Amino acid sequence: MGEVADADPAVAVGVISRCKAELKIPYRTACRARGVSESWFYKWRDRPSTAREMRRQRLAEEVEEIFRGSGGTYGSPKVFIELIRRGWRVSVNTVAKLMAELGVAGRKIRRRQGLTRPGKREAAPDFVRRDFTAAEPDLVWAGDMTEIDTGEGKLYLATVIDLFSRRLLPM
Repeated sequence: MGEVADADPAVAVGVISRCKAELKIPYRTACRARGVSESWFYKWRDRPSTAREMRRQRLAEEVEEIFRGSGGTYGSPKVFIELIRRGWRVSVNTVAKLMAELGVAGRKIRRRQGLTRPGKREAAPDFVRRDFTAAEPDLVWAGDMTEIDTGEGKLYLATVIDLFSRRLLPM
């Protein structure tokens, strides 16, 4: 195994086998490209899977199942917790490494940032002086704008109400 570039011989054997199956590259050429001898390849290809490799494969299947079940949102800490609940004895670092090898990563939940942060500009003047009552219709109006996150992007909903009747103004 001293000639193998990969730390895991099973990975190297898998890559060489896929080269032959998918790309029709002869074993001799693929072995030479990977930096291993053909005898090494045949020795590792024909040996039975070890208990450790079989456990690792079951763990990988379980991680993928948990990840798909979460809708692709769980990262390694939550996948780790779910594995512990299912009876697995595994470290969070092993789960993180395995998820990286599988190419799965949880989505980051973006926290909504408020639109009313103090900025560099002055605040708009307060013409109603925080008095939200009106003596007659169409004397005082108030407006608001809300940001709504959708699957296709952001939508902005603007409303204007008459403070006398508390009804929305038609636009």
